[in-house]
Amino acid sequence: MAGVAAEKAVESGEPASRRLTANEKLKYASLAVLVIQNASVILCIRYVRTIPGNKFFSTSAVVMVELVKLGTCLILILGQKRGNVKELVIYLYDGLVVQYVDMLKMAVPSLIYTLQNNLQYVAISNLPAATFQVMYQFKILTTALFSVLMLKKSLSRLQWASLLILFAGIAIVQVTQEEERAGKDRVPGQNYLVGLLAVLVSCISSGFAGVYFEKTLKGTSASVWLRNVQLGLFGTLLGLLAMWSKDGPAIVEKGFFFAYTPMVWCVVFDQALGGLLVAVVVKYADNILKGFAASLSIIISTVASVYFFGFNVDVYFVVGAGLVIGAVYMYSLPKQPPAHTLTQEPDSFNPKTVSKEKGS
Repeated sequence: MAGVAAEKAVESGEPASRRLTANEKLKYASLAVLVIQNASVILCIRYVRTIPGNKFFSTSAVVMVELVKLGTCLILILGQKRGNVKELVIYLYDGLVVQYVDMLKMAVPSLIYTLQNNLQYVAISNLPAATFQVMYQFKILTTALFSVLMLKKSLSRLQWASLLILFAGIAIVQVTQEEERAGKDRVPGQNYLVGLLAVLVSCISSGFAGVYFEKTLKGTSASVWLRNVQLGLFGTLLGLLAMWSKDGPAIVEKGFFFAYTPMVWCVVFDQALGGLLVAVVVKYADNILKGFAASLSIIISTVASVYFFGFNVDVYFVVGAGLVIGAVYMYSLPKQPPAHTLTQEPDSFNPKTVSKEKGS
């Protein structure tokens, strides 16, 4: 749609600033959805895991999220094939069977993502939503470290400084929450230490899986949607194994969809949306806006936690969360080009430069 609008604008002779309006709308729309999704999924999981009554099986929800993402990706690929089912089957056969080596590479991130998704339920069930949202930004640090080690990326001084600030902010939030507020704000049956360990392991696994996935994508020509289909297939199988090992007897007795309420289904579709939204955001947004979206999500989660869950915000949490928000934004800023590229001196050994100076 954006391309059609741009072509019409060119034909009508509209200026370039107006021709970019469609892409700008898509960019900010995707960021707005990302902010809402990041904040809402944490709050919804917190709500459905802490309300009185029967609890749904989180392992079955993880499987449902994978199935929803898998089905959505298949529909998108079918749309790319203009509804030709035969072309879809040939395409999938080539990507899943003929190129089986590439597909097997997806088993590693699928296993980690399955672990991460299950750990998120454990963490959010034992931590206040605002605390989880702040501490989950630790994945920025783990992703950066894995990028340096695995992709040989270089970080600017500003980015290293932002990572130190991020770590300090998370440490402040963690210490104050554990010592002063954990016992007052949590509901019976919660374990702050379990939630803390779950979110830390989730951040480490998220950083490694994200970098591994990026490295794999750079070494192949497969589309993002095909990669998501491969991830979905492995994720579903691994999710079923995890579900059976943890809740198998109970699910046989009570059923796969036991205690599934409309809010639980909202959680499932919200998590699936988050997994697919990454591709849209990467295409239409930049790192600065993604960092801004993450920061805004923390603020929304904190305000909503105070209003809905009675979360107590003290000065230490404000300071720690402020440091995290600032660090996220600082890390997303673009690198400054080297000084010599900003101010290029005339080259006396370049004939063109000399002749230009003589003629001026």
